[in-house]
Amino acid sequence: MSDEPGDDRLEAKVLTCSDGVVHGTREDKSGEALAEFLQANGFDVVERRVTADGTDNVAAALTEMSEGFSGLIASTGGTGFAPRDQTPEGTRAVIEREAPGLAEAMRLCNPLGRLSRGVAGVRGGTIIVNAPGSTKGCVEQLAAVIDVLPHALRLLQDTDRSH
Repeated sequence: MSDEPGDDRLEAKVLTCSDGVVHGTREDKSGEALAEFLQANGFDVVERRVTADGTDNVAAALTEMSEGFSGLIASTGGTGFAPRDQTPEGTRAVIEREAPGLAEAMRLCNPLGRLSRGVAGVRGGTIIVNAPGSTKGCVEQLAAVIDVLPHALRLLQDTDRSH
């Protein structure tokens, strides 16, 4: 995020958590959908990355992506009930504070959202949110909170003086 007054540029990164995408057996359609959605909503997507499923893989990717970064990291995939769906566990391993209101709002956007174990939280100057791996689901869940994310990021950077 820029420190210039009036400059509302927000930066985002997208992390796809998927064994299938890593091994080339699936296209990264959800990562592409998130990136397009973020760009359409005023975010500059400065990085897209893919990691294999699993707690350690997700934690390592999120740690690297959030180091020295101020903005949003939206992950897609690994939030369900399958044994390798460990994105929430990897996220919890790196966040400093949870943001349960974001995760709750994301789950409420659709009845299938109740099957998401995704979490949201803060690490340094970064907000991390987990969205499901389906193209439709990840966009719907991020859409449920996109309106409050700019304000949340400004609060995190202590640049919002409106309250």
